[in-house]
Order: sequence, then structure tokens, then C-alpha cells
Amino acid sequence: MARSLSASLGLPHTDLDEILFAGDEPLPLDAFRAAAERVTRGDAWVVEGNYSKLADVVWHRADVLVWLDLPLSLVVRRIVYRSLRQLTGLDTSPQARRLTWNRAFFGHRSLLRTAIRKYRRNRPRYARQVAETAALGVHVVRLRSGRASRAWLARQLDHG
Repeated sequence: MARSLSASLGLPHTDLDEILFAGDEPLPLDAFRAAAERVTRGDAWVVEGNYSKLADVVWHRADVLVWLDLPLSLVVRRIVYRSLRQLTGLDTSPQARRLTWNRAFFGHRSLLRTAIRKYRRNRPRYARQVAETAALGVHVVRLRSGRASRAWLARQLDHG
């Protein structure tokens, strides 16, 4: 979605995962925040990624915040699909190069287990943080299904 919006609007695109996982180890939080702050210093940009710890340097600087508040079943399907693409070499992103079967599915802290745990724990907090962001004047779009997300994106691309 972010890449499509970026291309349609002619704006620079940044994937926060590519910043966080650019090296052998994830960036420390202070370096990650500084890098995100540099990206959002400009007048126009599209940032992809959900890091609530960066809300003040990303969310609060946005004109529009799109919250993909999708059902857990869809989140799980997408994680499985993306992880399989990465593990089989069809995706060569920095994150994909670090992924193993254990990290994706089988480890105690696997992506899949972590996503399920964080989904349940973080949704109420995200709702509060998104409301705070909206109170600052940022337009919030909350999309709750794949269908709603596709329809919203199509409308944006038609008007982009």
C-alpha cells in the first residue's frame, strides 16, 4: 500500500523495517528514532511500518495516518505468506536475508508467535495512541479488512 501511494503521489517512500534491520543487528532505539526523524523532516513523504515508539517523529508529523487494523486471521495468513516468500528466496529484503525457519515459525520468539501475542496486547494501546494522534490534527484512516484496504487504496490511486 505504501509503495503504491508513494509511486502514485510521486513522494519518497521509506520502509521502517529496512532502516531497523539494515545491519546484522537491529538498530538501537535512539539510532532508529534519529533515522526516522531525518526521513520525516521533509514536507512530503510516505512511511511504511508500525512502530508506536516513533509516534512523535512519524505519526504526529503525518497528514494522514493509515491504521491497518486487520483481523488476526488475516494478519497470520499474511505473515505466513510473507515469511514463506522470504525463506524461499522470492523476497531479498534486508529482513528476508536474516530470516530462518526458526525465527519465522518455530522459535519461542518467532515472528508468528510474536505477532499473535502483540496483536492481542497492543490493539487497545494502538487505539489510544491513534486517538491521541488524531487529536493533534492528523487525519486517521482505520481500515479493518483486506477489502476495505483495497477499496481505500483504489480511491487514493484514482485521485492521486
